[in-house]
Amino acid sequence: MKHFLISLALLTALNTTWASLGDNGDKIEDLYGNIVQRRLQDDETVAVVYHKDKDRYLYLVIFANDRSILERYSHANGTGLSEKEIARFLKANAGGAIWAPAADNKARERRFERSDHKADATYGDVNGRLTLTVRARKA
Repeated sequence: MKHFLISLALLTALNTTWASLGDNGDKIEDLYGNIVQRRLQDDETVAVVYHKDKDRYLYLVIFANDRSILERYSHANGTGLSEKEIARFLKANAGGAIWAPAADNKARERRFERSDHKADATYGDVNGRLTLTVRARKA
């Protein structure tokens, strides 16, 4: 029984480490930490930048109707993400689907497609910072 409880606690912790597309603002704030900047955009979406103390990532999340529709992940120090980090962020946003490299990858920007076609991702330069961008596709 003790081993079961430890395993359950570990699985719960692993499943709640990263937020994902479709999550609400409260859940994302709990997971991503302090709000660094919040900005209402012209299209009435809200862009929020998060950073936890002692965390090496910056998270930019765009919300529409209090649901995440775009998430950007980058290192706070400006270095690029490793393959393992990219895979981890994509997995957090898989929604039960599988990510695969897109056929139209370019030298400067890598693209990924989700098997259910409900989201896509790119990894490349965003304002001088190597960033993974995951976005929900419009229905």
